[in-house]
Amino acid sequence: MRLALTPGQQADCTVAADLLAGLAVGAVLADKAYDTDAVVAEISRSGTAVVVPSKRSRHTTRALDQNLYADRDKVERFFNRLKQYRRLATRYEKAAASFLAFVHCAAIFVWILYIVNTP
Repeated sequence: MRLALTPGQQADCTVAADLLAGLAVGAVLADKAYDTDAVVAEISRSGTAVVVPSKRSRHTTRALDQNLYADRDKVERFFNRLKQYRRLATRYEKAAASFLAFVHCAAIFVWILYIVNTP
């Protein structure tokens, strides 16, 4: 898992290529915000399946594997669990490095709890 911190006014899709670099996966699941030509080209270039719904403004839409796209819910639940930590939700740390460090700690904690509670 990789996490990156972006400024509030910057689109998340601008760091998608960095997060995907060197990652060997079968498919990339993302929401419509990541439906940019650059992100889709980067995913396709690596031979990975693109499971990103097309924006309304696209003239030609891509086919979407609904079963695979439904797994994106797991990622959404992960971020919702992270937001339950008051320190993250209210951003106690003002320095970006400190905040990202705590995000990493919380992500590890959520992952450990998931492993412990999975049969």
